[in-house]
Order: sequence, then C-alpha cells, then structure tokens
Amino acid sequence: MSTTPKIALLFPGQGSQTVGMGRAFYDASPAARAVFEEADDALGFALSDIIFNGPEETLKLTEHTQPAILTVSIAALRMLEPELQSRNLAIAFAAGHSLGEYSAHVAAGTFTFADAVRTVRSRGQFMQSAVAPGDGAMAAILGLDADRINDICAAVSDELTNPPIADPGDPAQQINVVMEAITHPTNPTLTPAEAAVRVSAIVAPANINSPNQIVISGSTAAVELAATRCKEAGAKRAVMLPVSGPFHSALMQPAQDALANALESIAFHDPAFPVAANADARLLTRGPEIRDALIRQVTAPVRWVECIQLLAKSGATHFIEVGPGKVLSGLNRQIDKSLSTTNVEDPASLDSTLTALTTASAA
Repeated sequence: MSTTPKIALLFPGQGSQTVGMGRAFYDASPAARAVFEEADDALGFALSDIIFNGPEETLKLTEHTQPAILTVSIAALRMLEPELQSRNLAIAFAAGHSLGEYSAHVAAGTFTFADAVRTVRSRGQFMQSAVAPGDGAMAAILGLDADRINDICAAVSDELTNPPIADPGDPAQQINVVMEAITHPTNPTLTPAEAAVRVSAIVAPANINSPNQIVISGSTAAVELAATRCKEAGAKRAVMLPVSGPFHSALMQPAQDALANALESIAFHDPAFPVAANADARLLTRGPEIRDALIRQVTAPVRWVECIQLLAKSGATHFIEVGPGKVLSGLNRQIDKSLSTTNVEDPASLDSTLTALTTASAA
C-alpha cells in the first residue's frame, strides 16, 4: 500500500552562502533564471553578479547576504515545485531559520518575492547598523545543556551589567557608573568608552539549533566571558563566530523598531500552508500574526529545535531543505536521526530528493 509523504520545506539562513551558489539552477531553468532577474530588478542593482562572482567579502555583507540566500532559495523552490505537482505531492508545512523564515513565507504566498527581497535587504541594513562594529558578538556552544547555558548567560549579564542609573540625565550619576565599571575587579576596562559599553553588557541564547549546538549573542565582553564559562562548565567547544553583529539579542531592538515600520508597507496574506514561527515555535496561518512574529523575531531567539519537533508532531514525514548548503539537514540529524531529510541546492540534489520521495510514496 502506497503512502503520500507529508512534506515540510526548510529554508536556510545567513551563514549558508557561498560564491557561485544557485548558478547551476540559473543555467538550467528559465524559471530559476527569472527569480534572479526579478531580484536584480527589485533591488536596482545586479545582486546576481555578486552571488555568482563575489567577491566573497561583498557577498558576506549582511545587506547582500540576506537577499542573496533568499533569492537562491526561491530559485531552488521554483525548480522543485513543478516536480512535486507532477507527482501529485503537496507541501504541508514550511519553516525557515531566521532569514529563512522570509523564504518560507514566499513559498506559502504570504507576500511576494519582490517585497521579500527588498525587505530582507533593509533588514540586513537595520541589523548591521543597530550596534557599532566590535560592540556585539556571537558564539557557538557545543555539547552543553541548554539550561546550563541559559544560567551561565544570566549570571554573566548580571555580573557585567551595572545597576540602572536612577536619573539618566544626571551627569554625575553617569560618571559614577562609568567609574565603577572601570574599577570593578570583575569588569576591568582601560578607558571610559570601554566602560560605557559594558554598562549595558548582556548575553543570552540566540539560536537553539540542536540539542548539541546553541548560539549565544550579546555585547562582546559578555559573549566572550560566557563562552569561557561554558567551556569551564564542560562544553565540548565554545567558538566565537565571524559575524558582524549580535543577532537575535536585545541589542537588536533598534533594528526591530525599524523593521516594524518597513513591514507596514508590505501586503500580508494568509499562507497557503502553515509556517512555523522562529520566535514562538507555533504554526501560523494568518497574515496579521505573521507580521508580528517577523518583527519580534529580530530580538527573539530562534527556537529551531522546537520548530522541527512541532513539524514532526504535526505529521511531517519528509523534510526538504531548499536553498544553499546542508546546514539544516545536519541539524535535523542532531535533533532526531529518524527524520527523513533531503536537500535541494542544485539539479543533482533535486534528482536525489525526487528519488527519495518516489521511494517513500511506494513504501
């Protein structure tokens, strides 16, 4: 007796980019080529040239990376969709990691690709400018319990953050706080400017990627100290990440406020299928609640483990990572080895995915 796979699409986020990604689809398919051309038209510059030719440093700029990954993901989707339709296979759910949540909503028809590509470029600019270079950081913690990491982050934030100023307009109180930060033995600094940064030092979990991989984010001093404390507590590794800002932390509040204004001009529709929200690990089906979730996502942690568990509990039987790389496929193996997961990033991987779906349907 044959069974029909219940498909959940997964869309990658920042960090999956490589120069040349998506080129095989561009060369093979007019539908995929049209996606790159639409992105160039919507943005008013040749994003496709940056994607295909780099240089890498230009592609790595957040304002380029975010629309680039979105574009390659939707080009891959446009190759996948007709193949699913020809096999009478429907998409049941979608989810995207951080930036990938926008790709998921393009797939579901919540908003147009053109609106999405312009919005994520602005989102990247807002996130880049929210915190001065060097003031924020992120670190990956491997092999330490989530509750222990959360406790360490809370303790470090308390340790490095001075009590609030009763009257922020009183210069004397401001000077006292900075001087206390300079002289405090657990918060050594060399200059008043450095001390001022540490007055509001915070760190917290930002990406709960798998049971074995959690990314923390916040002010640089707090992240560095928390990473050290996590290693001392038994983490297998604590690695500072080469990112340009403390994403998914409270320090992104200016970016969140700016994005809220930008999203007011975007038309949101009810999605064709439920999409898991990073911020809440809930399946969303209404346009207005999706707008709110995408706004809150900027400062909220990405609850990826819960999103995948929710999709599986809701009946997803086959997960397809759509877009560059295999990061999410690897996380699925860490979350639950029994999850059937394939990826689509080029024609060869598309063929492999379709073979797996055909085999699953015949089982």
